[in-house]
Amino acid sequence: MSKTPSIIVPARLASTRFPKKLLHEVRGKPVIIWTAERIREVAPEFPLYFAVDDGELYNCLSGAGFNAVRTRADHPSGTDRLAEANAEVGADAVINVQGDEPLVTGEQIRSLAEGLKGDAAMSTLAIPFEHPKDFANPNQVKVVRDRDGYALYFSRAPIPYSRDTRGTVETPWLAENPCYRHLGLYAYKADFLKAFSSLEPGFLEQIERLEQLRAMEHGYRIHVGITDQPTVGIDTPEDIEAFEARLPA
Repeated sequence: MSKTPSIIVPARLASTRFPKKLLHEVRGKPVIIWTAERIREVAPEFPLYFAVDDGELYNCLSGAGFNAVRTRADHPSGTDRLAEANAEVGADAVINVQGDEPLVTGEQIRSLAEGLKGDAAMSTLAIPFEHPKDFANPNQVKVVRDRDGYALYFSRAPIPYSRDTRGTVETPWLAENPCYRHLGLYAYKADFLKAFSSLEPGFLEQIERLEQLRAMEHGYRIHVGITDQPTVGIDTPEDIEAFEARLPA
């Protein structure tokens, strides 16, 4: 893969927990613009586009000087929205940054791009668990990798299972036995992105409710890079306060 990947941010207004969160203003600026300016600042070498399903988002982004592509509103997933957008953009590889993660780092973006240089159809990131309660939380997805950094499995269950401690782990155990939390950042080779939406949903995917398992069940490889930088997403109104607290005074 020789050409620089493009970043495409799938953005939609519908949100159950926080309606229209991407247009919610923080210090007079919508969340989606905070994300856009952050990406342009930390990773200026990557072409940047937004795949949007709504005229308000389109006007907000284009009015601020960002490239926005209109997509259908009925896509079942952000991956499908990316595929439609890339049919117009025409990138050889696509990095998916979430519109509600305005503190994404350049290191994370470059690591995703690096993960596509081998046999992987897609790449993603993970970070070591530090706290047992997080490792036990089914809302924090776990991933295990092979020796070359490719995913063996993703699960909501605590994996690997510690047989010697009968599944009970403490903080020192996690420090000695690195276990990884999956971060929702992805990169895709264009041919895989185009094919993904036509793949039959997987058995494991439907049980775990994890879309990336569909790729693995169909034989595609996923590279998992390790980072020490967590993502900071905005899912609820309370998350706005946490985000603003991290901004310069």
